Amino acid sequence: MTQEAFFHDWLVSHLQVRLARDYKEIKANIGEDRKHEFNKHYPDLILANQGMVLAIMEVETEESITAEQAGRWKELAGLGAKLILMVPNHTRPKVMDLVLQKGLAGKVGVASYEITIKI
Repeated sequence: MTQEAFFHDWLVSHLQVRLARDYKEIKANIGEDRKHEFNKHYPDLILANQGMVLAIMEVETEESITAEQAGRWKELAGLGAKLILMVPNHTRPKVMDLVLQKGLAGKVGVASYEITIKI
């Protein structure tokens, strides 16, 4: 497992716990484990309350933000639930450009994270 994959999977697990305050049903697809389907796709997180899917979330790392991945975002944004992208804070401008290029401005929410290590 690469460092990027390890970090991605850790962040998905962390968000699953953190978002439990807002969503009563959270299903995570971590690593190659594809147990939770939403309309024949496997987003990183499926966020629901009372059986209704309210949003799906994709966690991106700096290396995974590409034009090809933006094509996947377009697919996911068309599934009927709000798509939330969780991206590194410093990549927000690049992500917003890709979102605009794919015509997803009204269909995708962009959230960000940053990791700070204090010694």
